[in-house]
Amino acid sequence: MRARSALAGAAAALLSLALAAPAMAAPGGGGHGHDATRKAVEAQVQAGVPGVTVTAQDGRHTWKATAGVGDLRTGAPRSTADHYRVGSITKTFVATVLLQLEAEGRLSLDDSVEKWLPGVLDKGGYDGSKITLRMLLNHTSGVFNYTEDESVAATYFTKDGFYTHRFDRVSPRQLLDIALAHEPYFAPGASWHYSNTNYLLAAQVVEKVTGRGYGEEIRRRIIQPLHLTGTSVPGTRPTLPRPSSRAYGKLALESTGPTYDVTELNPALAYGSGEMVSDSADLNRFYRALLGGALLPPRQLKEMKTTVPAGDIPNAGYGLGLIDRELSCGVHVWGHDGGIHGSTSVAVTSADGRHSLAFNLNGDWTGDTDAVVEAEFCG
Repeated sequence: MRARSALAGAAAALLSLALAAPAMAAPGGGGHGHDATRKAVEAQVQAGVPGVTVTAQDGRHTWKATAGVGDLRTGAPRSTADHYRVGSITKTFVATVLLQLEAEGRLSLDDSVEKWLPGVLDKGGYDGSKITLRMLLNHTSGVFNYTEDESVAATYFTKDGFYTHRFDRVSPRQLLDIALAHEPYFAPGASWHYSNTNYLLAAQVVEKVTGRGYGEEIRRRIIQPLHLTGTSVPGTRPTLPRPSSRAYGKLALESTGPTYDVTELNPALAYGSGEMVSDSADLNRFYRALLGGALLPPRQLKEMKTTVPAGDIPNAGYGLGLIDRELSCGVHVWGHDGGIHGSTSVAVTSADGRHSLAFNLNGDWTGDTDAVVEAEFCG
């Protein structure tokens, strides 16, 4: 549940789509100053993405556009109001809740996992007393990423596996056991490796500290105060709210084979690492509020923006559920990518929270999301 799923992400070839429709601005959406972004969005469809929905906000000016189709069968276009699965963007919400709890004095990011989840990391070479909550949030824990397990890939990211198991109910404990069957990547704090298991554990810490589900805490602390009416933590609900588009994947290593509709699934498999649903307007509102200081006190926001080298992410540092990227024009943007079956999403904002961008591709096997971000902030 990153910007690509384990198998679909290996595909690099591009698929052309005859159904690609030109991008068009939403009514009242303006468009001034976004020509480069529009062209970058159209290029995603020409490269094989079924459709794109995008919303940018700069000060009081909002621009919205779509390209391509939301339904390959009917040819219906995407909507600027589409709800979609945001995958790992969920991590920023989870990290924000933990930082709020720290600000309230209910925990410290330097607490060990063992303190809050005793005995959970006590086998396979793991020692929960040496892994801190901060290490979970910035991916320096060394805990194995359960979505990199071969059995998980075969079960959920291949055609036969997906259509057999997409509605399975899998508990966080089962997912954690899969991770702990593998040795740690490295000693706690010694390096960096992106791991969805970190946020599985972080969500469980939220639940242990508050006595409520992590999704309920996100609703109480973020969704309701910010009036994010298009955002939800769906649990086991397999469908998307309306309006929404269909979501498509290859369910294979190759990007040239058949395209499958993967819209309906049990998102609880992603849990705190990537379960949430939102829309572009809400994502912009969330990140603008976060970077603008509306959700965290200055100390906690500074902690969140304290980054470590992000391994395989070029020109980027990883904070606490937040990525800092330096673009080609020298501008820094803060946010996160997210991917889950049939959905690739990006939400970023300038350091002061004034200029934000959120968009979604309803395909998971191709697309150059960096080009869209570069076009909006540097074009």
